[in-house]
Amino acid sequence: MVLKAAMNIRSTQPNVWCLLGRKAGDNAQVRALAEEIGFPMVEKSIVAQPWELAMHLASFAGLAGIDKQRSSPLEAPWPDLLITSGRRNEPVANWIRQQSGGHTKLVHIGRPWFALDNYEIVVTTPQYFLPRQSNIVHNQLPLYRLLPTEIRAAQQQFAPQWQHLPRPWFAVLVGGDSGRFVFTLDKARHLGRECNRLAEAAGGSLLVSDSPRTPTEAGNELLEQISVPHFSYRCASNTANPYRAFLAEADEFVVTGESMSMLAETASQGKPLHIFDMGDGDTPWWQLRHNYRHKPLSHRLAMRFGPMRMRRDVGKIQQALVEGGRANWLGSASSTPPTATADGELASTAELIRQRLRPG
Repeated sequence: MVLKAAMNIRSTQPNVWCLLGRKAGDNAQVRALAEEIGFPMVEKSIVAQPWELAMHLASFAGLAGIDKQRSSPLEAPWPDLLITSGRRNEPVANWIRQQSGGHTKLVHIGRPWFALDNYEIVVTTPQYFLPRQSNIVHNQLPLYRLLPTEIRAAQQQFAPQWQHLPRPWFAVLVGGDSGRFVFTLDKARHLGRECNRLAEAAGGSLLVSDSPRTPTEAGNELLEQISVPHFSYRCASNTANPYRAFLAEADEFVVTGESMSMLAETASQGKPLHIFDMGDGDTPWWQLRHNYRHKPLSHRLAMRFGPMRMRRDVGKIQQALVEGGRANWLGSASSTPPTATADGELASTAELIRQRLRPG
């Protein structure tokens, strides 16, 4: 009887679909929120077609913008809750709600291209300029989920590799090209020298990790500037990544400012955080050759001439961290410890969604 009752309880729980796409940062936020909500979850991988943008410009709910053969099957029973992030899966999410007869509740992370009122909840951060209204949750930083068991396992696996290095340990977490930000060789040299200077002044060491977005030559140039004791990891090695161990073991962090996920995860650790500015300083962008590459140029044109739904400014997150005393710009005189963390944002967002799913 007890087992039967327990099975009935489980069967009445809302079920959740996570729509996953090609961006790891978006997928990480979707998974983090679904796991924190705690209801039964199914992941659905969606592969977009090259022409998917047309579906968004027309706010068209449908599957015409996806590769059905390479995507997960989408069929009834439809979910009670669907979580998505980023532009590409919005037409799919809205199509699923149509198929459910309006039963499926939609949660979107970031800024949707469809109308804001189309969603039960929109979870957003400062760079998207969204208004204050009842269905929009404004968080300081992107959602993240760091499980203590995963952190401990990473420490046990990786920490012995740098225990011989002098402390303090400065974890240098390097992103790369993103939007208007281009990680040039000059920037890589500057970052390497500043990190070397930081560790040298403290008599410490560097724990360096690049990412899949880091240009190979820029990563090489950064490491060539380092003369202090250090441990380095390159994603191109295709070996296990010590990132989670860095989060737990480092005494201070240096993070390239274009990576919202790395800023969120390091800011939560309650340790000094130094942000490396990936911008071009006071030089007009049109005077720099690297800004004429396809991605930074198309991004700037979209920000200047595209509709508001295409615009964002990640600098707002960086500035909020610095002004709030939670981070410093790398190379500045200040090294003020952080005064607050955003650990509660994931829990509070998940609880709000659970409340919306409750009957009545």
